Amino acid sequence: MAEIKQQMDHTKEEQPINRIAIVSVLLVSAFVAVLNQTLLNTALPNIMETLNVSASTSQWLMTGFMLVNGVMIPITAFLIGKFTTRSLFFTAMSLFTLGTVVAAIAPNFPVLLAGRLIQASGAGIMMPLMQTVMLMIFPVEKRGAVMGMAGLVIAFGPAIGPTLSGYLVEEYSWRVPFMVIIPIALAAIAFGAFALKNVTKQTNPTIDIISIILSTFGFGGLLYGLSSAGNDGWSSANVYIAVIIGVLSLSAFIIRQFRLDTPILEFRVFGNKIYSLAAVISMIVMMSMLGAELLLPIYMQTMRGFTAFESGLMLLPGAIVMGVMSPITGRIFDKVGARWLAIIGLTIIAGATLVFTNLTATTSYSFILVIYAIRMMGVAMVMMPVSTAGLNQLSNEWIPHGTAMNNTMRTIAGSIGTALLVTVMTNASKDYEPSAGATREQIMSNSMIHGIDVAFMVATIIAIVGILLSFFITGAPKKEKQEPATESGLQTN
Repeated sequence: MAEIKQQMDHTKEEQPINRIAIVSVLLVSAFVAVLNQTLLNTALPNIMETLNVSASTSQWLMTGFMLVNGVMIPITAFLIGKFTTRSLFFTAMSLFTLGTVVAAIAPNFPVLLAGRLIQASGAGIMMPLMQTVMLMIFPVEKRGAVMGMAGLVIAFGPAIGPTLSGYLVEEYSWRVPFMVIIPIALAAIAFGAFALKNVTKQTNPTIDIISIILSTFGFGGLLYGLSSAGNDGWSSANVYIAVIIGVLSLSAFIIRQFRLDTPILEFRVFGNKIYSLAAVISMIVMMSMLGAELLLPIYMQTMRGFTAFESGLMLLPGAIVMGVMSPITGRIFDKVGARWLAIIGLTIIAGATLVFTNLTATTSYSFILVIYAIRMMGVAMVMMPVSTAGLNQLSNEWIPHGTAMNNTMRTIAGSIGTALLVTVMTNASKDYEPSAGATREQIMSNSMIHGIDVAFMVATIIAIVGILLSFFITGAPKKEKQEPATESGLQTN
C-alpha cells in the first residue's frame, strides 16, 4: 500500500500545471490585497465627518491594518508548510473579502475598524504566498521575469490607492472604494477554484504557541512604535515603550527560533551573504519609495494647497512607469543578473531624490511629477531583481521562509523609513532660520519646506549607501537547475 501511495503522489507531482493561469490569479489577488494599504489615505477626512471620529482615532484604520498585516507576514512560512496552496489561498482571500464586506456596510467606526483588521489578516498572507508559489513553479533562469510582475503589484497597488480613493470619495462616499473591490476579490476566488493547484510542500510543522506570541508582540510592538514615531515623536511614551517591548520580544523570538527543530520563521536564511545583502538593499529601496510617497503629498497638500486627489494623481505616472518597467527589468535580470541593475537603479533613485532637496514654494507640479516618475523607474530596476537574486540562493524548502523574511523586513523598513524622515522633517522645520522681513505665513511655509528638503537629503544618503552595497551583489544568475538543499538549507555557492 505504501508503494502504491508513493506512486500516486509521484504521479500527482508530475501533472502539468498552467503557470499563466496560476500567476494571473495570484497577481490579481495580491493586487487587491496590497491596494488596501493606501486605499483610505484620502478617505479619512470623509470618514471622520461621516462617523464623527477624531483624526487620531481614524488613523487606526491605517495603523491597525499595517499592524495585523505585519504580524501575519512572519508566520506565513509556517502556514505554507502546514496547509496546501489552495486551502491557504482560499482562507486568505475569504478573510480579505469578508473584511471588505464588513467595512463597506459598517454602521459605525468600531465595525469599520473590525473589517479592516479582518482584511489585513488575509492580505498579510497573500504577498508571501504569491512570491513563494511563483518561485516554486518557475526555474531559476525564468524567475526574474515573473517576479517582475510581482514588483508591479508591490508598487502599483499602494501608488494607485490614494488616486482611486480620492476620486471615488469625492464623487460618492468612503464606502464605494470597498464596494469596488468586493467583486474583484470574489472573481479572484472563483478563478482560483479552477486555476490554482497545490504546488507547495507540506512539512507539517508543529505549532509553537510561545513563538506565535513572541512574534506578535515583537513585530507588532516594533511596527506600532515606529509608525507612531512619525506623528508623536521619538520622545513619546507610546513610541519608546512599544519599541522596547517589540525589541525584547523579537530578540526572545529569534533566540527561540534557533533552538526549535521546526522554527516558525527561519533566521538561518541570513547565513547566505547574497541573500542578506539583497534583503538590506530591498529595505533601503522600500524606505526610499515609501518615504517619498509620504513626504511629497505632505508638501503638496500642506505647503502648496493642492487637493488630496491632485497629490494622489501626481503619484500615478510614477506607478505606471514602475508597472511598465518591472517586467522589463525582470527579463533583463534573467540575462545579466542584479548587480548592474541595482547600481544603475539606485543611482537614479539617489539623483532624483537629490533633486527633491531643492523644493521651493514655486516648484511646478509637472516638474515634481516627472522627477518622481524617473525615480520610480529606478525603484523598478532594483526592487524585484535584487529580491529575486537573494531568493535564488535558497533551496525550495527554504523559499517560503525567504519570502516571508523579505516581506517582513520590507514592512519594518517602510515603518522605519517613514518615521525617520518625518522626524527629520519636523526637527529641521523647528531649526529653520527665517529671513528678515518675512511674514508669519511665509516663515511657517518656508520652515516646513526646509524640513522636507532636509528629509530628502537624508533619503539621498540612504540611497547612496544602497549604491555602495550593490557592488557586492553577484553578477549573472545561475542558469542550471537548483542544487538540492544542503544540510543548512542553502545552496552551495
